[in-house]
Order: sequence, then C-alpha cells, then structure tokens
Amino acid sequence: MPIIDLTGVLIHTTPDRHEAMRSFYVEALGLTPRSERAGFVNFEFGERRLTITLHDQVRGRTREPVRVMVNFAVHDIERTFDRLLAYGAPEIRRPSPEPWGGVVATSADPDGNIIQLMELPH
Repeated sequence: MPIIDLTGVLIHTTPDRHEAMRSFYVEALGLTPRSERAGFVNFEFGERRLTITLHDQVRGRTREPVRVMVNFAVHDIERTFDRLLAYGAPEIRRPSPEPWGGVVATSADPDGNIIQLMELPH
C-alpha cells in the first residue's frame, strides 16, 4: 500500500533545551500551540502537526543541522526573517529569489535545526 499523506514531523530535544525550543517556535515564528504539556508542544497546520518533544537518546544541539530542514510558507518573508534575527536566530541565508519563482531565507532554531522560510509564487 502506498503512503497517502504526511501527518506530522517531530523535533526531539532535551529537557534542559525544551523551553528555549518552545519559545522559539511560539515567539520568534509566531506559532500558536495546538496542545502542550511538560516536555511537549505541538502546532497544527491543517491536518499536519509539528511537535517539539523530549527523547532520551538526544544530547545537546544537533550535530548535523542540514540533515533535516523544516520549511515554513510565509506571506512576508522579509518581515518574518527580520523577526527571527531580532529573536537572536542566526542569519544563514538572507531572503533571495529562486529560479522557480519563490523567495527563500534560511535560519536555525535554538538546537541548530535548519529552518527555511519560503514565500511561494503567487
């Protein structure tokens, strides 16, 4: 049977880093939690969920930040990217146009996971 959809993505972190991760996704990216409890917060995107939670095999920041990249579609990439920078997120790639017609910018969350903003063509 083929896969029919993607239901969600989990980003694992450590107990001492969870609050920084939660704050980044809520305050810097402006996401509203769907549900949360100690060591767990998730966000809803239609039928899909992004979850930040704990895992006992994770230690510190990511060692390979480009292994997984989370892409977020935004309406105003310049404003959203500036908000990330003001929050203290690193500037990896300033908003720049892509050959396919969109604009892309890249930063990272507190654990070093790559976050990519995408302003899609109209």
